[in-house]
Formats: sequence, C-alpha cells, structure tokens
Amino acid sequence: MNITGMLHGQRLLKLAGFPTPEVLGPDASESEIKALIARHGMVFVKPVFKGGVGKKGKAGLVGRAKDLKTALAEKERLYFCEHRHGHQVAKANGVTFEAAVPSDHEVYFSLTDNTHFRAPTMTLTHHGGVDIEELDRSQIAVVPFNPLTGLKAFVVANALSEINAPQALISPLVQHLPNLWDLFHDYGMTTLELNPIRLRPDAKGRLTPVACDFKCGFDRDDPRWSRLELPSELFAADYSDFESEINQLRTYQGQSDVYVINPRGTILAPTFGGGANSLVTEMLGDDAIISSDFGGNPPYAKMKSVARVCFKHWLAQSNVLFIIGGKSNNTDIFETFRAMADALREHVGAHGPQPLYVVAGRGGPNLVRGMAVLRDTCESLGLPYRLFGFDSAMSEVVDYARRIDAWMKSGGRAQIAARLGLSGAAAEPVDAVDAAPAAGAAV
Repeated sequence: MNITGMLHGQRLLKLAGFPTPEVLGPDASESEIKALIARHGMVFVKPVFKGGVGKKGKAGLVGRAKDLKTALAEKERLYFCEHRHGHQVAKANGVTFEAAVPSDHEVYFSLTDNTHFRAPTMTLTHHGGVDIEELDRSQIAVVPFNPLTGLKAFVVANALSEINAPQALISPLVQHLPNLWDLFHDYGMTTLELNPIRLRPDAKGRLTPVACDFKCGFDRDDPRWSRLELPSELFAADYSDFESEINQLRTYQGQSDVYVINPRGTILAPTFGGGANSLVTEMLGDDAIISSDFGGNPPYAKMKSVARVCFKHWLAQSNVLFIIGGKSNNTDIFETFRAMADALREHVGAHGPQPLYVVAGRGGPNLVRGMAVLRDTCESLGLPYRLFGFDSAMSEVVDYARRIDAWMKSGGRAQIAARLGLSGAAAEPVDAVDAAPAAGAAV
C-alpha cells in the first residue's frame, strides 16, 4: 500500500503542519490553472499513478509550463501515460498541477522501519533532488533513533552538522522535520520520503522548507492507516484477477501474500514462510507461476479457499504442484495439507483430471498425518507424487521440482495423461513415478 505524488501527499503533510506548494488536481479548470501560473510563474505537470511508482522524472514524465497552452499540452501528453520501472507497469489516470518553488537548496529526507538497526531511521542529506544511491556516503546522514522518544530536534541538528550542511538550512529543517515523525508513527507508515524539499526564501530572506514530492508506504496490517479515510481505489493497483481474489482472503497476520511472476510458468508453488519464498522464487526463476507466502498457521477454511483460487487460475497449465516450506513452529501441517488436498480433489471433480506431478516438502507439527492425507489424495486421483520431510535440504527439494518440470516438458506430461486416459495422450503410457528423476531423502 503506497502513495506517491502531491495530490494526496499535500493533505497528509498538512496533518503534520509541513509546508507544501499549491497543488491542483485533475479536475482543475483552465481558469484555475491560468491563475496558478500567474501567481507562481511556472507549474509542474505530473501524472497521477495508483500505488507507488518511482523514477517518473528520469522517464520524462514530468512536464513544466509557464503558460496555459503549454500546461494543457502537457496535460494531454501525461493524463493517460504508461510508465515502466523495473518489473512495474503503471498507467496514469489524471495529472496534478504543482506550483514551482524557487530555491537554491534541495534536501532529501526519509523515515523508514530499518531492519538493520531494528529501529526507525532517518536518512537526510542537503544534496537532494537526485537518487539517494548516486551520492557518496559522506554526504548522507543515516541515523536510527528511539521510537519511544521519537524524532527530536537535536537528532536532526546533529545529523545536519555531521554532513556539513549550510548553516542557513539547519534552523528551518530542525523546526519542521521532527513533526513528520507524528505523521509516520500515528498512521501506520513504514516509509515516508520527501525528495526534494526545497528551501523557499521569504521577503526577509528566511528559508522555509517546502515538500515538492511525496512518497509513503503503509503497513496494511496496521489499522491506524484507516484513520486517514483515503479512497479505497487509491490502493487498487493493476492486479490480476488471481491477485485480487487472493488479497480478499488476506488476514491481519499477513497471510496470503502473492505476486504473479510468470503467467506462462509451469510450476505452481504455494510456499509457506518468507525465507522459503525467497529461496524458491530465486531458484525456480521463470518456471514459477507465483511468488507466495501462505504461512502464519492458516485455519483449514482459509487454506482451502486460497488453494481453490490457486487451482482455478493456474492448475491447468501446471506441470508440477510444488508445496514447499521450512520446518514450522506452530503451523499445523495436517490442517494445511488436508485443506489443499481437499481443494485439489474438488477441483479435479469439477474440471476433470489433468496431468500433474505433486512434490511437497515440509516440516512441523503433524507432518506425518498431513503427508498421509496428501499421499492418499494423489493416489486416489492417479497422480504421481514425491514427499520430502524435515530432514531434506530445501534447495535439493527445489532442484528436484525443477527436474520433474523438465521431465514433464520432455514427454512426462503426455505419459501421465495417457495413464489418466485423457484424449491426445501418448500411445504407450509408462509409470511416471518410475520414469521421473530419482529423489534424495524422501518420506
């Protein structure tokens, strides 16, 4: 759950009393745009994206205008533009018109939950307006602080002194930046970034920090973000139907996190645990259909619903159903495996059999009972399977699943189809379990 840009950032920053430029939204009239230009001399025209999308400036998706004609031309260019950043693809729906802020100084500021320090951390530099990664470490202050006391003025002052910031910047930043901790803490944020903050001089030459771009991320399992009463469609990024259905099953414990890696993949890998997910996703590569974490001891009904959605969208194209996770402390393996086995049986009953190889690797409470249920289901459906216990190295289990997928692609799928009596199957079926690559330590 992320927000970028000043359309909503302006309202959030007002809660902390932090100055912002004048901003008009997509519904601004021509007379309002013309008046904004007259007051400030120039406006920036920026597309509005759902969620958090970065690097818009480098992609040429920020326009500037000193007259109404140019502003409207930039509005036409950017209103429905598409932006690609890494694996993200986002489509705009509207633009903002933001008053230009004249300044000789630009500052980068962020607050994050830092896993390295195990504490909230402030990152600050007076060389803002650029990617923070492009700066030398000596130009950046990275300062963890105690969440019980919050971000105090002396923390900001000391950080600016350490990076030799100009004296004129220290007082206005010390006055305003600590207020952002209340916004960060009180509304369940995990990230708050302002880049750039421009220091605008007043008639007497005193500087005022003005946030010219905004980015924040929320912990959606923390209910405090709902206090902001943000529109729900703001977080409705361009998910697939599958991701949307799974997200509806999400619980407060963070279960059911999914992301589609390759919609043409051939290994469906419901994964349990964040560490397992990282290893599995990296080793399977493009063969994996989804990246997932279904851990957290989900109850039977929840796990069955998740499995049903996974099977509905992806089982038809899958060569391998790969159920994998580490050795759990509290997840009941019997409940999760029973739920997935029942969902698989119901799916086959509704849609008919299909060639599939089942590979599972797990450890934890009621492991043997859970694997027995999965074994009985596979045998009743005529599906080949291989089950690995807690004493099997996860990397070897993942590698085995990859070899099974390769075997399925090279003729194994047709052989299983023949054994199941499906049309178009191989003329001479063979025992798929015997023909598949040999496993290591298996249960």
